[in-house]
Amino acid sequence: MHHLTRRLAVALAGSGLAARARASEWRPSRPMRIIVPAPPGGITDIGGRLVGAQLQAAWGQPVVVENRSGGGGVTGTVEFLRAAPDGHTLLVGNIGPQSIAYTLFRELPYTPASFAPVSGLIRGPNVLVVHPSVPATTVPEFIALLRARRGQLNYASSGIGQSPHLSGVWFLQLARAEAAHVPFRGSAPALVELLAGNVQFMFENLIAASQHVQAGRLRALAVTSAERSPLLPDVPALRETAPELAEYDVSTWVGLFGLAASPPEAAAACNAEVGKVLAQPDTRTRFAQAGSAPHPTTVEQFGDFVAREIAKWRDVIRREGLVLELG
Repeated sequence: MHHLTRRLAVALAGSGLAARARASEWRPSRPMRIIVPAPPGGITDIGGRLVGAQLQAAWGQPVVVENRSGGGGVTGTVEFLRAAPDGHTLLVGNIGPQSIAYTLFRELPYTPASFAPVSGLIRGPNVLVVHPSVPATTVPEFIALLRARRGQLNYASSGIGQSPHLSGVWFLQLARAEAAHVPFRGSAPALVELLAGNVQFMFENLIAASQHVQAGRLRALAVTSAERSPLLPDVPALRETAPELAEYDVSTWVGLFGLAASPPEAAAACNAEVGKVLAQPDTRTRFAQAGSAPHPTTVEQFGDFVAREIAKWRDVIRREGLVLELG
């Protein structure tokens, strides 16, 4: 069995090397499509249009970016799966439909095996913010308050199963604390209620919250990523604030996927072009303005990253007992 496993690993490594060697030869033979399972204007859409412009400039073939929003990203993902597996159609996936959804939704019409990783694109943190009336200025003080007033504080989110909601769920699980979740239909109304003091805290998109933090209308206790954010350099990462939070690491992310049956050399060729645009200084500046950063990876690194994300959210969601029907 050991020799069989070793031979399989060698074969897989060889196939990866061969795909990379052929990547320089692969070119689209007709126009390409990039499906974005989100509305125009958001970070997923920004990632798709950046990739589209790069591929079109590099290969001289038209690249059409199609926004297919709905169903928390599931609608566009299902549309992508109808495409021919020839490397000419790509999906700009994100943390929702490509990691959280596998455990959150009952009878999801696809599995992780439906996709081939191509490249990471963008990563960015959420931030834990509290209303100024909350008598806690550090995460340890806040955890002590939550434990003392178990279940009495409320936290808002942009909706059940969204990244900000699950950021809160995992935090409470690790902190061994309780709070009441108040979901809203989107981030904007949730933030309004927090600013009014009708809820006490939330995990919010960094850009959306930072202006209120800087104006003193909200207090930022920590960012959810493994490292601090340049936008709020004095705000610690959650994992550095308490021993029980050492494993905490949450970033909203966007990445590029192909179909599982697509040619590996097509994924390798696209990965190489994505790496070029992510390395450009103006790309980093543009992402920073959205509270994010480039997330360049190899094909293999991105596949490993997505697998870890799926496993992480599977454990969090199952502990919480969350199951939703597809609407």
